Amino acid sequence: MKVPMLDLSEQYSNLRDEMLKALDDVMTSTRFILGSNVKKLETDVAEFSNVPYAVGVANGSDAIHISLQACGVTAGDEVITTPFTFFATAGAIARCGATPVFVDIDPVTFNINPELIEEKITPKTKAIIPVHLYGQMAEMDRIMEIADKHGIFVVEDAAQAIGATYKGKHTGEYGHTATYSFFPTKNLGAYGDAGMIVTKHEDLAEKMSVIRVHGSKPKYYHHVLGYNSRLDEMQAAVLNVKFPHLNEWSEKRRARADIYTALLKNKLQDKVVTPIEVSDRHHVFHQYTIRVERRDELQAYLKEQGVATMIYYPLPLNVQPVFAELGYKEGDFPESDKAAREAISLPMFPELTEEQQTYVVECIEKFYN
Repeated sequence: MKVPMLDLSEQYSNLRDEMLKALDDVMTSTRFILGSNVKKLETDVAEFSNVPYAVGVANGSDAIHISLQACGVTAGDEVITTPFTFFATAGAIARCGATPVFVDIDPVTFNINPELIEEKITPKTKAIIPVHLYGQMAEMDRIMEIADKHGIFVVEDAAQAIGATYKGKHTGEYGHTATYSFFPTKNLGAYGDAGMIVTKHEDLAEKMSVIRVHGSKPKYYHHVLGYNSRLDEMQAAVLNVKFPHLNEWSEKRRARADIYTALLKNKLQDKVVTPIEVSDRHHVFHQYTIRVERRDELQAYLKEQGVATMIYYPLPLNVQPVFAELGYKEGDFPESDKAAREAISLPMFPELTEEQQTYVVECIEKFYN
């Protein structure tokens, strides 16, 4: 059996007629930049996130960068984040001229460990970026307590966590901003690059709206150094078709996560550590990520059996060559190092069948037995 990591074909087939009409409407309107589709998506995502403002941008990486710039992060500042995340989190910090300062993760959630943050705060610290990895939010109460105590900004990297909650509150309700990625593989994915920032703060929303259009307001008058990062109208049209289905798709992901967990605990409890949904959180399972020994061997075996997997992430950011000048070394963040050796993500998408999931688990069982 072939089990892909992600298959978007059935989703498109179900939405095809509506999708083609939405795209044709954009082309017929000839309004391709910051039109009605972008405005509608901004309004809907802001309401969904229970905040008043949303700013559509070109991608999730720009969303982090623009958030930091709006919060005043600049050369000489420090921004605290996790080394166990996609490169864009720390890359956005560096592009502001600031220094990424890494803090190790909680081994249960893979998210930044809030109890290790305060010791890394210095007079140069301007912001914290917690990453809601794999679809489960970080411990935001404690993070906000620390940030408020020291007067620093919080930018939630929610690229993988749209629809997730912590103590009943959505991404964006805690931090000064929260950033979404609509990369095609995400729970709400465009047909290309797209991103969005949500916020409770009118002044930040205004700054970010200006930054995304070359820092221009009014047009051709530039008071800040922005750049071109507008959410494309065609991608917004795609996302407007998909958005009403997001909650349904998230619940299907959760149901499939339950199936994986039940199968794995029944057959491989001593070999596989399954993901834990913390009791005060609502996990949307962008990824279903397990911990195993002999991870790379398992991945190679599953590939031979037709099962696709991904490793998020094989090399923590503190030891990436591009950040060598920061002076970190392997072993500085033992939980991140351990996760990089053990974590492997199994196929996960709303249309995944129980038959496919059973086959995946049977293959894992055969490998270890």
